[in-house]
Amino acid sequence: MVIRMRSLSSPVRPIADDGDAVRFCSTCAFSSACIAVGYGKPELAELHCLVEHVGPFRAGEHVFRTGDPFRAIYAVRGGTVKTCMVDKQGREQVLGFYLPGEVIGLNAIYPDHFPCDAIALETAYFCRFSFPAMSALAARMPVVQQHLFRLISKELGAASLLAGDHSADTRMAAFLVDLSERYAFRGFSDTRFHLSMSRADIANYLRLAAETVSRVLSRFRSQGLIAVEGRELVLRDPAGLRAIGQDLLAD
Repeated sequence: MVIRMRSLSSPVRPIADDGDAVRFCSTCAFSSACIAVGYGKPELAELHCLVEHVGPFRAGEHVFRTGDPFRAIYAVRGGTVKTCMVDKQGREQVLGFYLPGEVIGLNAIYPDHFPCDAIALETAYFCRFSFPAMSALAARMPVVQQHLFRLISKELGAASLLAGDHSADTRMAAFLVDLSERYAFRGFSDTRFHLSMSRADIANYLRLAAETVSRVLSRFRSQGLIAVEGRELVLRDPAGLRAIGQDLLAD
């Protein structure tokens, strides 16, 4: 039996507001930390000079590849990106998904080359920061240095998020709540968004079978937790999802 859902209202795709001479871009990866200690855009002119706007990268295009020399980190301005690596048997492992305002490339600092691929999931734009120049600036501006350390710590925490023995429902619920909170942090809707990643990519990331992801989403829909049509998703009961995924979510 095929169940056809009533069409959902399309969510607004996150698009960066480039700001102006005084205001930061709406998806700036550093603005929250800088504003918190009293720095505005004029005070961070040096940081702004390190930024190069790059893109567009179309869906499926590489932002960087495994083994490329590490010279810069990339802050997503618009679109979404996945990072992944391929094992010796040629199997892809999805490491993470990145939204506007988030930074990719931090895991390349130690090996001095990128240990994974970064691939656009939809048309994507970036702020590219020269890492040697940013490191020199961070040495003089504690707020920049502290924020870099915080981003690196968050990256390490995300890498261990899915460790342990958790059910498919717990993993999926935590994934959806995490996406919701990350969108909300940047001022976008936390209950209505577009899943730019495929079910196969979600399954790979959550270490589940693609069929399991489809079954869990169908179950969540029948329970009234979500509404979904294709890749358009609405969280009907965020609190219910959080309760299911609480073992994998930060307090």
